Amino acid sequence: MISPRTEAPHPLQQALELARKDLRLEARAGEALLVTAPFGAVALLLVPLAVGTDVPMLRSVGSGMYWVVVLLFGVLITLRQSAVDAPPQVELLRLTGIHPAVQLLGRAGANAVLLLAFELAVLPVAVIVYDPPLDNWPWLVPVLPLVAIGLAVLGTLAGALTQGLAGRTTLGPLLVVPLALPLLLAATQTAEATRYGRPPWNWLALLTLVDLVAALAVVLSARSLEEGS
Repeated sequence: MISPRTEAPHPLQQALELARKDLRLEARAGEALLVTAPFGAVALLLVPLAVGTDVPMLRSVGSGMYWVVVLLFGVLITLRQSAVDAPPQVELLRLTGIHPAVQLLGRAGANAVLLLAFELAVLPVAVIVYDPPLDNWPWLVPVLPLVAIGLAVLGTLAGALTQGLAGRTTLGPLLVVPLALPLLLAATQTAEATRYGRPPWNWLALLTLVDLVAALAVVLSARSLEEGS
């Protein structure tokens, strides 16, 4: 008797399951946040130690410093090595027939969650140390996930490009940081616009556009990246 053919899971469901697997492994290891978040907090403390207690200047540079720390340390999170990157795991994913784009989007989803957690972890430090103006703070709420998603996708793409290379940890940030400059610009300008009571729709649109373009680049290049690895 022929058993009924089981329907393959939806690609979105596959990506979510891969992201959950990556996050479970990261929660068990605790390498990304437990190591990176304290260093990010220390980096935010270095500027006041260097320039002194010039409150007006600290308030003016606080938002920019926060996003610079998120960018630089976030790149390290996206390029982390996990058990999912082990050769047996990579070969197993290929044998399952999961599309390479689904694999990369699943990894990007896990990276986005970790980046959002990192942003929320160092945000209180930035608020306490720099005391930035937060009069129109609701405008800043969508910026956190939009930056996390964009940086996660770019980092995942760079990680796939440098997979197996000896200088991966050095070359990866060199690829991500220039591409992530629009994210940094839009995030800081959103804070600047809210500071003067202007709606930052154009900067939020730029963040969304960068996220979509980066995701499209991952989908279109996933197959060739797998064949070249």
